[in-house]
Amino acid sequence: MPVQPKLVSEKIIYLACNPVYVCARCTHIRDERPAVEVKEHVIRSCRYLLLPVVRFLLKHGVTWNEFGELSKEAYVKVAREDYGIEGRPTNNSRVAMLTGLSRREVARVRDLLLNGQERAAELQGNQLSRVLTGWHVDGEFTDEVGQPKDLPPTGPSGSLSILLKRYAGDLPHGAIRKEMQQRGLIEELDNGHLRVLKRDFVYSELDPEIVRHLGISLHDHAATLEHNLDSNRPSARRFEAIANNDKITPRAINAFQKLLESRGLAFLEDIDVWLSEHEIESREDNDAETVRLGVGVYLIYDDSERQGLVQ
Repeated sequence: MPVQPKLVSEKIIYLACNPVYVCARCTHIRDERPAVEVKEHVIRSCRYLLLPVVRFLLKHGVTWNEFGELSKEAYVKVAREDYGIEGRPTNNSRVAMLTGLSRREVARVRDLLLNGQERAAELQGNQLSRVLTGWHVDGEFTDEVGQPKDLPPTGPSGSLSILLKRYAGDLPHGAIRKEMQQRGLIEELDNGHLRVLKRDFVYSELDPEIVRHLGISLHDHAATLEHNLDSNRPSARRFEAIANNDKITPRAINAFQKLLESRGLAFLEDIDVWLSEHEIESREDNDAETVRLGVGVYLIYDDSERQGLVQ
């Protein structure tokens, strides 16, 4: 039976556990979409999703090469584990076909994963760190006691331009120098020479446990959304709902934050009690199957990025 047209806001609505797409600026729901159209929406949503992720990665020194390597690992891992036959990991040729990677690259990444290296050991260090390291250990840029020299901007040897050429790859030297000055890594002296101020470059002193929490939170939310959008899964959809409004004055942010902290924490405390009551005690059954179960609450604040990406 066709769905009767009705005015709706932009969201995903689930009917009988099957996702249907709701147009943002039209008055009807359509249940069947061409594969090309679906892929376009996936790419557009992914572009939007990556903005805060890339902002976080850049802030903490993760380069495109490093992120690209991690992406390859994720593609190969998912293709091997989720697209095998009868629960067995799929072969390299099929993984290559699914991911677009060459079979040689699939084999290389697969070996890293099989060896327990979730992160590729071959990742190149951040260019700024490489420059700082070269400045402190390369004999051309250190004095007779091993201390880094003050370097002239240019010159055939022992200059900043030579240092950057050797350790910064093909990045523009002017941009690298400007970045190092803005980060407080070097300073320009009265004679025009450059002095290095730090041995190591760390983007922040963020607690590793906080970073781990961020990764888990993003994974959990994305996993729930992906689960619900997969109509081939036999299990019921997982609860996922959002309340938001794009007509809110910025003056209301603090009040909303306090409201969420109060009611959100109270809700989470109730959930924590319920989970504790249903926790399996170790003495009951050491071999009992267990899962991690929970819920997350977070504040949404979006002032500009959404326009043109998710329509």
